[in-house]
Amino acid sequence: MSTQSNPSAWQPGMTGGGTLPSGPGGRPAAPSGDGHGPPAGPPTVTIGAFPDYPSAQRVVDHLADNRFPVERAAIVGTDLALVETVLGRMTTARAALVGAGTGAWFGLFIGLLFGIFTVGNWVAVILAGLVIGAVWGAVFGAVAHSMTGGQRDFTSASSLRANQYAVTVEADVAEQARQLLGQLQLGGRTPQPAG
Repeated sequence: MSTQSNPSAWQPGMTGGGTLPSGPGGRPAAPSGDGHGPPAGPPTVTIGAFPDYPSAQRVVDHLADNRFPVERAAIVGTDLALVETVLGRMTTARAALVGAGTGAWFGLFIGLLFGIFTVGNWVAVILAGLVIGAVWGAVFGAVAHSMTGGQRDFTSASSLRANQYAVTVEADVAEQARQLLGQLQLGGRTPQPAG
């Protein structure tokens, strides 16, 4: 018995040439675009750049109010910075307090679930769940904070901020967007020309 082989098909041990076998995600395809990130859509044009997000949002809102196809527009933040605002000092007592609050919510939820199916005093079941959750939450919060060894003795909130916000539209509707943008008064601020 003889088998025919297809010289262009992939075979184990074959390097170069040939096609790759399909995997769980299907056949591999050649990357589109520059190979960095998702494939590029239609070409876009920047119609204005603004120092804050509300100004850029106002421009897009103005375009929407004037029946511009806003699904062909985007607000792009550039020069991104991660800002971590320190909210306060974290002590073991404060960690226990935060843990007690979180545990109390969880205990309340579990108490409500058990309280639904309780024939007797359902209020006592809910309160017991709340108290037990708060106690265990406080214990876990204090233990978790003390296990950090003082490496992070503060609480904070992180946010991503941009120094500039550009409004971009697809190239074939850019002229319409520019005309509508010319009608908008930005309170003394004019958009920086794209360039």
